[in-house]
Amino acid sequence: MHIPEQRGPVSAALLSILAGPPTDNPAGLGELHALVTPRLAEPEDVIEDDDLQLALFCLYELHYGGLDGVDDGWEWHPGLISVRRLLEQPFEQELRAAAQAAVPEVPPVPAAGPVSDGVATVLFALAATDTGPSMSKYVAKKATIDQLREFLIQKSIYQLKEADPHTWAIPRLTGRAKAALVEIQADEYGGGRADRMHSALFARTMRAVGLDDRYGAYIDAVPAIALASVNMMSLFGLNRRLRGAIAGHLAIYEMTSSRPNQLYGNGFRRHNLDAAATAYFDEHVEADAVHEQIAGRDLAGGLVEAEPALLPDVLFGATAAIALDTRLTLHIMDAWENGRSSLRTVLPAAA
Repeated sequence: MHIPEQRGPVSAALLSILAGPPTDNPAGLGELHALVTPRLAEPEDVIEDDDLQLALFCLYELHYGGLDGVDDGWEWHPGLISVRRLLEQPFEQELRAAAQAAVPEVPPVPAAGPVSDGVATVLFALAATDTGPSMSKYVAKKATIDQLREFLIQKSIYQLKEADPHTWAIPRLTGRAKAALVEIQADEYGGGRADRMHSALFARTMRAVGLDDRYGAYIDAVPAIALASVNMMSLFGLNRRLRGAIAGHLAIYEMTSSRPNQLYGNGFRRHNLDAAATAYFDEHVEADAVHEQIAGRDLAGGLVEAEPALLPDVLFGATAAIALDTRLTLHIMDAWENGRSSLRTVLPAAA
């Protein structure tokens, strides 16, 4: 991914450090620590802080495809890992608070029947929770072609690497939960066909409406809440102690996907766009109807059966996903309904 533009002192200092070799740089790292520490003591919203979310996104990106021109040796540099942990702590705290506020009453797991079925029952109930305006219904009935492009740009920060954050959990699971996750991920990666990978299908949709399909092409255009939604997945996936949260996140993600993707596809068809634009959404209508059962019962439910102590984290992952999805939807819908763009910058020109 190309190097993004800095959004404040923390991201500026980080990007300056990454421009050099991964040798000891006590002065630069010390400055970065000195910038981060007081910022975390401020009573501000880390989730929607552009500077901190971009810095965290770049630190996580070192574990994915990397950043253009940045030495791979930075990935596990102790100084940067220390900074990442500093940023993760308040981010996780705010995610837990946001999850609690979004879903204050989580139904208990039924005492009767298999634990895995009970966990799935609770997750399906959470998936049916009404959390505000529906993005999919708006896209289906009202969105202009420019709003469809904005919608794709907001989603592209994750969808162009779809499934990768959840894949980190595979070696952290065992038995039924691991088998379920592998089954889901195999479909996400196209069942061995590169052209059927969901990230490739999404790239095709972007090209169909004249957008740049390179991963991270629009990193400078998306707001902090969009970055936070992806950073949440990386936080859950890269920390073994949060393996329950990444399982819960994927379960709720699959459970809330099938019907909305049908409506998204309808919205694109309303503008007379062909299968090149709608294949991504149409694929998810069928695939996620199956995945939701596997994710709910075998992945999340199977994990709780094997490790009962992880139930709170499974529910945390699910409710945090709901909370941030709601905040991103509200951000976009508020902009559109008031005649504004939901992006930070003017829509960039197509490649």
